[in-house]
Amino acid sequence: MPKTAALTAPLRKALLQTLQNRFEQNMQRHPRLVWAEVQERLESQPDKLASLAEMERTGGEPDVVGQDPTRGTYLYVDCAAESPSGRRSVCYDRAGLDSRKGNAPPADTAVDMAAAMGIELLTEAQYRELQTLGEFDLKTSSWVQTPDSIRQLGGALFCDRRYGTVFTYHNGAQSYYAARGFRGALRV
Repeated sequence: MPKTAALTAPLRKALLQTLQNRFEQNMQRHPRLVWAEVQERLESQPDKLASLAEMERTGGEPDVVGQDPTRGTYLYVDCAAESPSGRRSVCYDRAGLDSRKGNAPPADTAVDMAAAMGIELLTEAQYRELQTLGEFDLKTSSWVQTPDSIRQLGGALFCDRRYGTVFTYHNGAQSYYAARGFRGALRV
């Protein structure tokens, strides 16, 4: 479903129920937040609900991980144990994809998919913060936002968790692997 597509009433209801169940089952991620307040904000922003539906559909298992105290916005992040299965085997961005020589290219890029979904790739700091809430990417890895200085040289960053430690690595932006995807963030 494209991000811009409106959710039908039954899909909207099912998504809100899924998000509420996940919220209630993982209170350690948001101990001071109240579901009724989150739900009110979600229901007032159908475009954000459509983005969350895409995060869910592609295996992200989005959940609230915080609230901006100045703006009151909630931060949703993909909390699936491994990098979302529906967003793997992608190059970092369009320039990386276009630079591929030989071999069949992947169907998409992390940056393009995130934009189409109305979300952003996690920053390295957000990825590390997520790892304080649990253990993620023990078998997979996730592209993260890459500084322009690294991108201009052809590289891109990704992270994972191994040996009880969160690592940040580099790779060519044109690379893609079955076990590497991306995690997204959405402010609601």
